[in-house]
Amino acid sequence: MTYTAEQKRNEAQKDYNASLALCPAGQLLEAISSKWVTLVILALVEGPQRHSNLRKTIPGASQKMLTSTLRSLERDGLISRRITVTTPIRTDYELTSRGRSLLPIVFEMKKWAEENMHDIGASRMAHDRHQLDFG
Repeated sequence: MTYTAEQKRNEAQKDYNASLALCPAGQLLEAISSKWVTLVILALVEGPQRHSNLRKTIPGASQKMLTSTLRSLERDGLISRRITVTTPIRTDYELTSRGRSLLPIVFEMKKWAEENMHDIGASRMAHDRHQLDFG
């Protein structure tokens, strides 16, 4: 069977995407690069936090998003969840040693973002103006 150049590109793209989906490093990077993951990790730097405190600390996080993020972080062993049987039941979340090992990376990304956000904003505006002019 003979393939056109476009068919060959499409097949190569499908193969590449399939290999990315199976790549453990890619899967993990996708899991920890979420803005919510970063915000939860930063919120837990000072120590254990209750779900309600995390909701107050992380503006814009819906209860569903926060719960989903916490479950994912717990599943990956980055945070631990401790339940204290009281009335009402108390649930605290805390960074594990694996989660703490991510802190230097998260702090460096935060620093980089703060140092570059002005220039990136300017680049975005220039790009968007150019798109409007020549769109």
